[in-house]
This record gives sequence, structure tokens and C-alpha cells, in this order.
Amino acid sequence: MEAPLEVTYRHGQPFAAYFRLPRREGDRVDRSRPWEAGLVVDLAPDGRPIGIEITEPARTDVATFNRLLVSLDLDPVDASVLAPLSAA
Repeated sequence: MEAPLEVTYRHGQPFAAYFRLPRREGDRVDRSRPWEAGLVVDLAPDGRPIGIEITEPARTDVATFNRLLVSLDLDPVDASVLAPLSAA
């Protein structure tokens, strides 16, 4: 799965991030569902996941993130995809 990871930094440290999932034209966030370790799943009106908010990058590890992806019936990602979360 190739999905862009957008990271917001504050004082050189990751502050928050957004993992964009595949979307259809016109998709918008209808509601959000909290998960564990500072992860929030954004859902389209039909319930499809369209993004993952990472509100606590320091607490986010690849294993937890991949558990979330698998629970959403999505493919796990390689650790390199989340590497910017630990960049300073």
C-alpha cells in the first residue's frame, strides 16, 4: 500500500501526522473513531476508512500501526513508511 504520510513538526520534533488511505473522488470525513496509542481513524459516510490521524507520534510504533491497518482489512506497511515519525 502506498499512502502519503504528512507529518507536522514543532521545534524539530514530530507533533502530529496524517496517513492518507485510498479515497474516492469527493470522499470526506464523516466521523472519526479513536483507536489506541494516539491513533484516530477517519471514516467516509459509508464507513470506509479514508485516513488515520496520528496524534501522538512518539507513542506510535510500527507493530501497533500495522495491527490497526490489518483490523481495517488493509495491508501492513514497512517500518520505513513511519520513519519520519522518529525524525528530529
